[in-house]
This record gives sequence, structure tokens and C-alpha cells, in this order.
Amino acid sequence: MHEVSAIVGVLLASVAALYALLTLAIMALHRHARPAFSGPAAGSPPVSVLKALCGAEPGLYQQLRSFCRQNYPSFQLVFGVRDADDAALPIVRRLQTEFPALDMAVVVDATLHGCNNKISNLINMLPHARHGWLVMADSDISVPPDYLRRVTAPLAIARVGLVTCPYFGRPAAPSVALEPQARLTEAGHSPLPRTARLASQLGAQFINEWFMPSVLLAAAFGARNFVSGATIAMRAEVLAAIGGLPRLADLLADDYRLGELVRRHGLTVHLSELAVETTTSEAGLASLCRHELRWLRTIQSSQPLGYACCFPSFSLALALLAVPISHAQPVTLWLLGITALARIVLHYFVTSGGSWQRTRQLVLLPLREALLVALWAWSFRRREIVWREQRYEIGQDGSLYRVG
Repeated sequence: MHEVSAIVGVLLASVAALYALLTLAIMALHRHARPAFSGPAAGSPPVSVLKALCGAEPGLYQQLRSFCRQNYPSFQLVFGVRDADDAALPIVRRLQTEFPALDMAVVVDATLHGCNNKISNLINMLPHARHGWLVMADSDISVPPDYLRRVTAPLAIARVGLVTCPYFGRPAAPSVALEPQARLTEAGHSPLPRTARLASQLGAQFINEWFMPSVLLAAAFGARNFVSGATIAMRAEVLAAIGGLPRLADLLADDYRLGELVRRHGLTVHLSELAVETTTSEAGLASLCRHELRWLRTIQSSQPLGYACCFPSFSLALALLAVPISHAQPVTLWLLGITALARIVLHYFVTSGGSWQRTRQLVLLPLREALLVALWAWSFRRREIVWREQRYEIGQDGSLYRVG
């Protein structure tokens, strides 16, 4: 029995080390990837960009402004809210004043088409889109000036039905208020509370050091099921051919389902080499846990078997577990060291900021790993999420049902 447990421990540690090294290699390759499609912007079809908004989240002005500064010959921006008093509207009005030459439309419509409020918002906005190429992007995304050119270029290929982007997280700046009504300090900014800063950093690590490396590793081995609301670029004719947005109105994993419908239609989903940036802003650790549980249960609802078997992606926790199982065999300790070193290098590779800032955040790595494993285990207990303060149950088919 002692020999069997030693073998099991070494195998677990080997899997952990291999996974950690593979994700590190994939991230390095992704950073140096060259555009697969690099057609010139001149002569490209006009594009309608749909931005569903809900509230004035931290950094919203800069995020929306990045879409106004696109190096693209002709594009329209469509902003949608459900409430005329939405705090995002003054920011949109400010952008309209700042960029008077841009074609911008604002849609205020509270009509619900299902339990997924974001999809309802997009359905209300879609009739106002004037162009045949569409880009739908989440509100918390910042993009470079060549974003539209790069994400729409693959759509010129007939077999490409949808283009999506990887994304990476950036913690909310310490001087950005979580609430627009927050009282300003003498410096003119409302600083984030310490717990909010901690939660925002942990949220960025969730994306940068676990989720996106896992996505890119799966894509490197041929998986084509990743679609992210960070960017969904499509031709309007394709969206209509697969049944349109109403087919997603009651689903939690709407982006995953959209990609599935495109593939069933005989077209491909292209994962762009361009990575966009999202601001991770959390009010505190409780908010972070609710948010990440929603992310995890979204993955679970779309790929239940793969999600249940994703424990190798918790490489550091797996390597640590292998040590007592193997009775601290020397080879297991060496593999633990390799895993830890790979995770540390990955952290420095994907974390923004100076060396001191990256080193300070490195101490959060054990907490980040423990929290991820705990939330993954907890996600099997119930099929329920909290989204925008509304509680939902998740059906076996991934459908949402409002609770209360």
C-alpha cells in the first residue's frame, strides 16, 4: 500500500508540473504570436459595435473611449441601457460631446426577452445597428486602436462565422471609486478600500493565471469551443441564419452557446491572437466569491464533464497534495519545486506593473490557489448564481430561472 500511494503521489505531482510548464509555454507563445489575418482597414465593410451597459462601473469612461478611438474607416457605436436613470448614460453623453463626428446611437429600452438581461439589452439594441458586420463587446473591456481592424479581418473569409478574443485582467486602480457617488478626497479621487483592492487583485489573478492559460492551452490542442463576451464579431447574416439572439435569452453561457450554434451551421470560430483587457473591480471578498462562482458555474453549465475533470489546472494545489500522498518522496518534492517555479514565472509574465508591484502580488498566490479550489468544490453543491443582485437557478440545460 505504501508503494501504491507513492506511485500515485508521483503521478499527481508529474501531472501538476507538466500542466504548469505547458501553460507557461503557451502564454509565452501567445505573447509573441503574429496576426493570422492582417488585411488593411481601407475598404473594409462598415461595422456596428454593440455595447450593452448597466451602471457606471470603475473605469467605464476610459473603456468606452477606447472604442471611440478606433483606426477603422467606418463604424457605428450602439450603446444600450434598460433604465433612463442608468449611471452609464452621462458617460455616454460625455463621449458624444467629445467625439461629435462619430456615429453613436443610444438605446433606452427596458423590454425583457428572457432571464439573461444582457442578451435582452442586445436584442433591444440590434434593430439600431446599421451595418452588416457586428461586434458585441462587454462594457468592461479596453481595446487598442487597431482592435476593430484585427477582430473583423477574419470575417472576410466565408468559412469564419464568429471571431472572439482572449482577455486579461487588470485590477481596478487604487484611486478609482467603486460607486460614482462616492465622496472625493482632496486629490480628486475616491480610493478603493483595502479589501476591494485585494479582491480586485485576486480577480485579475483568476483570469490571468488560471482561466486564460487554461483556455489557450485547450485551444493549442485543438479545442474550438471558447467564445467570450469580451469580443464577439459576426456577420449579421450568420447571426440571422442561426436563429438570432432570442435563442440565447434564457441561457447562462450565452457566448458558449452562440459559438456552438455557429459550428453547427458549418462555420468556424476563430480565436484572435489579439488579447483585450478587462478591469477587475470588486467591492470585497464576498463580491469576488459570488462573481467567480458565477464564472465557474457558467463553465460547468456548458461543459460539465470537462469542468469536473479540470483539477489538473489547480497545479500548485495538486503538487502540494501529492507530497503527503507520496510520503514526501524526493522526486515529488522536486516536481513540487518545478510546479511552484513555473507558477511564479507565469505570475511575473502575465502581471502588469513594476517589479515591486508584481512581487507584492506574488504573496497572494497561495490564497488565490486555495480560494479557487474551494470555489470549484463549492460549485458542485448548488446550481445557483447571483448576477446583478438577482438570484437565479441554473437548469440542467444551462437555462436561467429567476428565484424570488
